[in-house]
Amino acid sequence: KLMPIQQKDFEGLFEAMAGKPVTVRYLDPPLHEFLPATKEQKIDLAKKLGVTLERIEALGHSLHESNPMLGHRGCRLGIVYPEISEMQSRAIFRAALAVAKKTGKKVVPEIMIPLVGFDKELELQLAIVHRVAAEEFKAAKTKLSYMVGTMIEIPRAALTASEIAKHAQFFSFGTNDLTQTTLGMSRDDSGKFLPFYNKIEITKANPFATIDQAGVGRLMKLAIEGGRETRPEIKLGICGEHGGEPSSVKFCHDIGLAYVSCSPYRVPVARLAAGQAGLAELKKAKAAAASVKAPAKKAAKVVAKSGTKVVAKAAAKKVAAKVPVKAAKAPAKAVKVVAKPAAKKVAAKAPAKAAKVVKAAKPVAKKVVKKAGKKK
Repeated sequence: KLMPIQQKDFEGLFEAMAGKPVTVRYLDPPLHEFLPATKEQKIDLAKKLGVTLERIEALGHSLHESNPMLGHRGCRLGIVYPEISEMQSRAIFRAALAVAKKTGKKVVPEIMIPLVGFDKELELQLAIVHRVAAEEFKAAKTKLSYMVGTMIEIPRAALTASEIAKHAQFFSFGTNDLTQTTLGMSRDDSGKFLPFYNKIEITKANPFATIDQAGVGRLMKLAIEGGRETRPEIKLGICGEHGGEPSSVKFCHDIGLAYVSCSPYRVPVARLAAGQAGLAELKKAKAAAASVKAPAKKAAKVVAKSGTKVVAKAAAKKVAAKVPVKAAKAPAKAVKVVAKPAAKKVAAKAPAKAAKVVKAAKPVAKKVVKKAGKKK
């Protein structure tokens, strides 16, 4: 009964996205959340199903959990009740095939399995997805591309990302639950103490609004390293309210995520923050390139200059060597004075012309020697 409803929803999504990829997270809430809460609702459901009120109430009690956020939810639902995952898979592929045929546009479903902590969990769920896909493609006598991935939202998944990446083509960091499970804090109840924590500076900001880079952020980095180790081309992103907070968006950009996902009203802020992060990286890269170029240019000038000085010095030595030993003692200063301009001329010209300068310097040196002799 759920499949036609789900298929209709997916068809609407695929049509609206007009050829762009659509990520579908499989059912995640605990089962008791699907049951009626008030007595009137329970009576109404009992009539519709043709069972007693007591049966509905007993079912509600059996599904109740003390800590539902860490209980029977996410991929655990699909593992214990595989028919749920099969129903969703069939609805997705039938909708995708129908929209592709109707519009003629490419439809790319991206199937995301939630709350995975063990690679075996993902392996079992994806076995259902791939089997159903093959069955639907065979029935439709056509195929379409699709991706499969998971949410990284509990610490074990981040720490064993290299194993999970064997089955996942993409990771989406579910930072809401990853923050809860890493910090051991309930997002719904943290309002009672977090303001005081901020006041006495235990926390610098609300970790459910801004990513805790030292803790949660470190786990994200480990997951990225592990995922890329197994699958270098793995697609990486974030799914959570942090995806619309500017400093968190910048952090996601810096660690190499390709996209952020957030509530619709946060999209404009997220796009602006992503653009600013990209420009900041570009500016930093240009500054780094300039800082490397400047020393290299300076070094080239020093080398060229020092090379010319060596040639000039050699020319001066040749001039001095031609002067008689006795005369050299008296007019040593004079020889140096004349040799200096000769050296400057050599430095100004290419080293290849150094030989000509030496020849020009010989007669000058002889004149200096004669004058020095007369003065003596």
